[in-house]
Amino acid sequence: MVVMILEKVPRSLRGDLTRFLIEVDTGVFVGRISATVRELLWERAVEKAEGGRVALAYRTNNEQGFALRLHGYPDRFLRDFDGIVLVSVRNAEAVRKAEKLSRQVERYKKRLAKGSEGDLESQSP
Repeated sequence: MVVMILEKVPRSLRGDLTRFLIEVDTGVFVGRISATVRELLWERAVEKAEGGRVALAYRTNNEQGFALRLHGYPDRFLRDFDGIVLVSVRNAEAVRKAEKLSRQVERYKKRLAKGSEGDLESQSP
């Protein structure tokens, strides 16, 4: 069993998936396909997502009985805890703080680079 969820993707991608899966609700596809077809559909979905989001859940032989894949989710990521995969969600405030910190680091690096250039020019004869 395969479940694929699409958000904000082109309609053509949804049309491609209807050849192999049934769309039970807008952007929610369900079906029973081979592992090879599943992998090809995943690659196609990631390739055509155009900034949208794609999630895939499929049956496999592990402790949970299924596996997950995510593409285009900046606020979610998969974490493996001794064979149990959980979805970790970053809250919006934490994402904003991380982005702000990375911008500050970039500005600091630029200032350091400008300062070292100035030091080199003043030292040359």
